[in-house]
Amino acid sequence: MLKAKVLLVGPCESGKTVLANFVSESIEGIGSYVPTQGVRFETCWPALMKDSHGVVIVFNPELPSHLKEIEMWYSCFVQQQPLQDSQCLLVAHHKPGHAGDTENLTLASPLNTLKLIHSNLEEDPEDVRMEFVKYFRSIINLLNESRDREEMSIIS
Repeated sequence: MLKAKVLLVGPCESGKTVLANFVSESIEGIGSYVPTQGVRFETCWPALMKDSHGVVIVFNPELPSHLKEIEMWYSCFVQQQPLQDSQCLLVAHHKPGHAGDTENLTLASPLNTLKLIHSNLEEDPEDVRMEFVKYFRSIINLLNESRDREEMSIIS
């Protein structure tokens, strides 16, 4: 069985746990905010990044500090691995009761070239789920292609 390691990263209180629970179809933690004790020490990040195949960067688009902070997450978790931009997904997560502006989100370069989805679990949960499924499929396709190339290099 083919397994993929995808990291879910981003600023505090951006919605990472809620999205992880939603995508994994776990109901625990969906509702009011409960702080998650994540890995907040940068010295641990290289161990987490080892052998990862993708990165999902979650942020709250209504917080200007998050827009600046995701540049650091991208630099650390995508560019330094190195992963291709196609292996990165940006998720602008809108909290309950905050529809937000999904049209006029301006991201700095190189973030503006990445796949960006808007997540609103109140209004369009199935659209969010389908976007994650498409992303996970693209990661699995990359893994299959890489494995096929590796097998061909062994054969030839």
